[in-house]
Amino acid sequence: MPRQARLDAPGTLHHVMVRGIETGKIVDDNKDRHNFISRMGKIASESSTVIYAWALMNNHAHILLRSGPDGLSQYMRRFLTGYAITYNRRHGRYGHLFENRYKSILCDEDTYFQELVRYIHLNPLRAEVVKDMGELEGYRWCGHGVIMGRMKYEWQDRDYVLSWFGKKEGDARRAYRKYVQGGIVQGRRPDLVGGGLIRSVGGWSEVLSLRRNKERVLADERILGSGDFVKRVYREADERMKYQLSDGERGKKVEELIERVCRKEAVNSNELRMGSRRGNISQVRSHLAFQLVEDYGLSLAEAARQLGVSTSAISKALRRAIK
Repeated sequence: MPRQARLDAPGTLHHVMVRGIETGKIVDDNKDRHNFISRMGKIASESSTVIYAWALMNNHAHILLRSGPDGLSQYMRRFLTGYAITYNRRHGRYGHLFENRYKSILCDEDTYFQELVRYIHLNPLRAEVVKDMGELEGYRWCGHGVIMGRMKYEWQDRDYVLSWFGKKEGDARRAYRKYVQGGIVQGRRPDLVGGGLIRSVGGWSEVLSLRRNKERVLADERILGSGDFVKRVYREADERMKYQLSDGERGKKVEELIERVCRKEAVNSNELRMGSRRGNISQVRSHLAFQLVEDYGLSLAEAARQLGVSTSAISKALRRAIK
């Protein structure tokens, strides 16, 4: 079955899950962990993406974020591509680091914001990486300590999270901590990360009740929210599609970029597309590869086709571009 397009618009809330390929590690040590969260935060700031909650585990990560003006895909591409390149270079490995497609769920903020913050921040405790709430507050690789004021990351919006729990910071922090602690007994929450119908109606017990009553509810694997919320997302997505670039229009924009950069750098665009490495062509190609992948959202294969080289050459060009 073909995979569905992502649902996104600037300002929408997403629960993002990133996993290592074949359940492998995405971090080996604290240097990797620091690199991961530094990139996550730096690119969030640059792209006006807002992060509310996060937890970095050995082989996966959870992030609750609000997409910026350029959308979720642009942010995640810049973040994950840059991290994977530096991770591979540091550890002398090749190939994919992450599953080919991260999972993202567009969320009904009014209903699920608090639950998602709690669910994500309890990840280290559920996995027994920390033993209790006290350790969780001091754990460096999870956003809970930021909300509690034990750590500080400018890119994590703790004020907005606390505003859901009270007007005064002290009261809000205490209410937040009590709320998070109350979620420990709930254990894992498949209704927050599982099938669309489970999420839409609030768990398997509700699904079974609907089946007994022969009721139908609109649901979507990409959406966490009620049937009415799903309908609203569909309506808004249909409206946005009217203004999105077609493949032909995007191809024209890419063509214009290549020609513009080649003119500026006094490079023959035909030579560049033929794979030439004469003079500063390789340097210009590296610059273009970074722009095509990071800013225009092209795959490595499509960028390679546009620039007349192999996919591995584009991968190497990206490594050079971020050094």
